[in-house]
Amino acid sequence: MLRGTASLLLIAWLPGALAFRLPVWNRERRAELPAEERVFWQVIISIAISHALVLALGAVHRYTFERLLLTDTVLCLALAAGARFRLRLHAPGPSRSALVALALIALAYVRFFPPSEYIIGGRDPGSYINEGIVIAQRGTLVYEDPTVASVPPFARDLFFPSHGRSDYYGTRFMGFFIQDPETGRVVGQFPHLLPSSVAMGYGINGLTGARYVLGVWATLGVLAVYFAGARWLGRPSAAAAAALLSLNVIEVWFGRYPNAEVVMQTLVFAGLLANARAHFDALQTDRFFAALAGTLFGLLLFLRFDAVLAIAAVVFGNVLASVRGRRVSFVFGGTLTVTIALGVIYLLGPMRAYATYPIEFVKNLLWWHVTLLGLGGVGAVLLLTGARRLPRFRGTVERGLPVVLIGGVWLLAIYALFFRTPAGKLALENAYALRMFASFYVTLPCVLAALAGYALVTRRRFWHDPAIVITVTLFSLFFFYKIRIHAEHFWAARRFLPVILPGTLLFACAAATWGLSRPSRRGRLVSGGIGLMFILVLALQYIRASAPVARHTEYAGLISHIEAFARTIGDRDLLLVESRDAQSDAHVFAMPLAYIYDRSVLVLNSAAPDLSTFAAFYDWARTRYAHVYFFGGGGTLLLSQQTSAAFISPVRFRVPEYASAFNAYPAGVREKTYDFGVYELTRSQTGEPGMWFNLDVGFRDDLHVLRFHAKEFASGETVRWSQEQSVVSVTTIGPGAREVVLVMSNGGRPKGLPPADVSVSLDGRALGTAHVVDGFRPYTFAVPQDLAAAAAARDAPAQLTLRTPTWRPRDALGGSDDRKLGVMLDRVQVR
Repeated sequence: MLRGTASLLLIAWLPGALAFRLPVWNRERRAELPAEERVFWQVIISIAISHALVLALGAVHRYTFERLLLTDTVLCLALAAGARFRLRLHAPGPSRSALVALALIALAYVRFFPPSEYIIGGRDPGSYINEGIVIAQRGTLVYEDPTVASVPPFARDLFFPSHGRSDYYGTRFMGFFIQDPETGRVVGQFPHLLPSSVAMGYGINGLTGARYVLGVWATLGVLAVYFAGARWLGRPSAAAAAALLSLNVIEVWFGRYPNAEVVMQTLVFAGLLANARAHFDALQTDRFFAALAGTLFGLLLFLRFDAVLAIAAVVFGNVLASVRGRRVSFVFGGTLTVTIALGVIYLLGPMRAYATYPIEFVKNLLWWHVTLLGLGGVGAVLLLTGARRLPRFRGTVERGLPVVLIGGVWLLAIYALFFRTPAGKLALENAYALRMFASFYVTLPCVLAALAGYALVTRRRFWHDPAIVITVTLFSLFFFYKIRIHAEHFWAARRFLPVILPGTLLFACAAATWGLSRPSRRGRLVSGGIGLMFILVLALQYIRASAPVARHTEYAGLISHIEAFARTIGDRDLLLVESRDAQSDAHVFAMPLAYIYDRSVLVLNSAAPDLSTFAAFYDWARTRYAHVYFFGGGGTLLLSQQTSAAFISPVRFRVPEYASAFNAYPAGVREKTYDFGVYELTRSQTGEPGMWFNLDVGFRDDLHVLRFHAKEFASGETVRWSQEQSVVSVTTIGPGAREVVLVMSNGGRPKGLPPADVSVSLDGRALGTAHVVDGFRPYTFAVPQDLAAAAAARDAPAQLTLRTPTWRPRDALGGSDDRKLGVMLDRVQVR
């Protein structure tokens, strides 16, 4: 505990505290800031320094937590010595305003902890966690994976076939690219700033610390919005907006859920505040905050590429301020240029596969996109040049530009809220993006209040800090025009989190508290009372909407189940995991087993791999590993008459998972069931020639079925639903086999749907069709003698194929079950 606390202070406070106190660049101006903001800056500076050190050490394959602590210690000593230990800051003590920041921290603690246990693969959150733990355990951004390097060239296509690209070879896991299969060089798909946080959290308190960093970032994000808003709009508006932000369901969800957007929220609003302190709070620029602003915005390139929007907005806002005689700090420009240059080297180097998408996006811009951008650039240059040289024109620009912004934003918002509909190439999620944001997450009155606040603030305070208005405007126009994400909620809500949600709440609270500036006391009381009621109603709505999320811990208990499973796999064992193609969730466990628990794991690329290649790989694997296990539950065809699998153990558990919905608000918490089997592969025969094949479907059948749904219990029996075309691998068949018996039920297929007529074929030859009714009954199909003899003569298993017209429960009965169902299959016999 003591070591963890000391490490945390060294990483997240001491370097920034010393840098903030250096007797350079107008230290007395920094001393005048409120005590709570001074502490905030010390933490932000320390975090920026520590993250830069992790990235640098990881880039040269030399990161360890102890080395980070040592480097931070040396840096602190160097700062103190360079200042000749003249680090005393003659600053006022805490005032009552510090209570607001403390209250926001307390509220954030309640809302953002405990975090989810999302460490599995399959989507971005688990990739971020595993990338960070790769840094923590292996000390590098680009990891040479020994399991990948060991796979013989002839067998690579079984697990990671080449994608035929120049920027990477293939995929190790979802979220990890293989750059070179010979050396096993693997790199995470996402930039490493957030994984650097995870690595530091892991060093402080293991996997628990790695998960808790998201709540810390969310807390810093709320504080950054508060401090930026307080400087821009005043403390009442900023405090209300920050409190509403902490209560909002998006912030609560992503404050507990691994994502880069909550980090972006912190860096963008801290950067905007630093930029304002540098360029707009005094007649002369503040070089300390200019350097800090340039660093924070440059660091965003190591987090997400869409951060270029924030960089472009703040640069344009600063340049635009030159209309009123403001100059962009050379220190800001120089620092930003250096960090951007490092970011570009990073993106075009180890992250070149990640950078491909934005590069292709630019290449695929249509001619009218390029034309509009070009005209906009020319127009901006002419506007700035004219405003600088022509006093009358400058006055027109000062008065007219805010009006143009207000009018444009209002017209586009009204169109998006009430008139925009999907048509042609305009997808549903893009057409309804603003409506979804309003109706699902902030309420329509809040959006309308934000539009009113936008008009008030932009009209009266635009030139006090153009950068923050332009940043919120640009993000809103970009993402509400095309949200660039599948409309699955809460997943799609990530797009609103960094800038749009905080900006909306700041503008809405500015409108609600605008009356507090009225000259008459009565006017202030009436307007303030109405505004306070509006904020309280929003707060109550947000509390009600987020209550299920606030009580929920995504995948609670998952880590203990994965740890227990990992202990059953030895250091000299190889675990083969069924592919995503098998339509199960087994593949998501492969990444944490490999990168958190250091097991040798390979994920099959196909649910029906080439058996001769696999047999050769298996023979090779037995010379290297003590045991070769298979892990799956969806169905994979690996066995033959010469290759069998011994069942080892089931892996069954349930964890809470919040529902997701397409173009709809999620319904609430449900139980996520995982049901897999672990098998040891062997080269012994599964049975004697002519022995009956007798498969109890749904029970230890994972290596015999393909394209079936998950195991279920029906009428006291284990079963699986078939799909439109499903396959059973018949591994033991004799030349004397004469019939196939299938025990099936139509599962209570509703009337009015196509009948459950199952067409059965063996090795491509039709055996017949059965009309399956409700209730489990045996259906018998004759097997031709020559077909049985041919199947028995080869090592490869015979394939029994079932084709059935399917139906969707969601369409026929309502509800959320959108599976395509054929018939229930209980048993398969060949005799």
